[in-house]
Amino acid sequence: WLLRMHEASRQNNYIGTFVVSSNAGAMSSARIWHACDGQQQIDRVDLLTGQPRTVFRRNDEVLTFIPESRVVRSERREVLGLFPDLARPNASAIADFYGARQVGSERAAGFDADVVQIQPRDALRFGYRIWSEKKSGLVMKVQTLDAEGNVLEQSAFSELQIGAPVRMEKLARMMAVPEGWRLEKPEAVKTTAAAEGWALRAQVPGFTQVSCYKRPAEGVLQWVFTDGLASVSLFIEAYDRQRHAQEGVFAAGATHTLTRRLQDWWLTAVGEVPAQTLRAFAQHLERRR
Repeated sequence: WLLRMHEASRQNNYIGTFVVSSNAGAMSSARIWHACDGQQQIDRVDLLTGQPRTVFRRNDEVLTFIPESRVVRSERREVLGLFPDLARPNASAIADFYGARQVGSERAAGFDADVVQIQPRDALRFGYRIWSEKKSGLVMKVQTLDAEGNVLEQSAFSELQIGAPVRMEKLARMMAVPEGWRLEKPEAVKTTAAAEGWALRAQVPGFTQVSCYKRPAEGVLQWVFTDGLASVSLFIEAYDRQRHAQEGVFAAGATHTLTRRLQDWWLTAVGEVPAQTLRAFAQHLERRR
């Protein structure tokens, strides 16, 4: 099931309006143009709520156009948000931590869809209910579920054209920085946690490292993990009494954030996982030098 959904996101052009809502009442929407040829992928995402933003993603290259300041931010991101993300070395281990069963068929965004329930095998991850279009396998709708089956967050196309005539070359031309706009490239240096003096005393079951970057200008290290469906980012920086006052765990929909002081360091752990998963990362994190 998951492999078919993953391949559908890599093989189908589409245009659609995507809506995300949480159990706390927050809602956002975006217009998406997606073009691919099996190897290369380009997205254009226009945010329809909040501050105006247009985001282009070409493989791991991300450009964010910010109209009010006439700035284009250029970044590299290895995690592109494919769901499910089966391009990871540990993808075959997903079945060790999740079970799946078909629970029916429904209509979504005007298409007939199969509905699959993804059930976690432990308390370290959430469950999912996924609607995938019958012919292509493209994911139409995803609900993130807590242990009691309550919906924490829902992402869905409200309108979708599969096989839309979206040309990769046209989207690529739109990525050019307009005259009079400023290009910003926040420096992010690829590194390893070990090289920066950090390690986990024990692995959090199912989660493997995706990437590790440091941002010298901000003094922040970002260490990213995934289990193929959920991801966790650890942000580590020097402790600052003025800025880092409140320790705790905070929730917004399916996303939890943990903040904690570790001697002279400050940890911010973020992920669409239960709070105990972030606590496990925090407990295992240690300074080696």
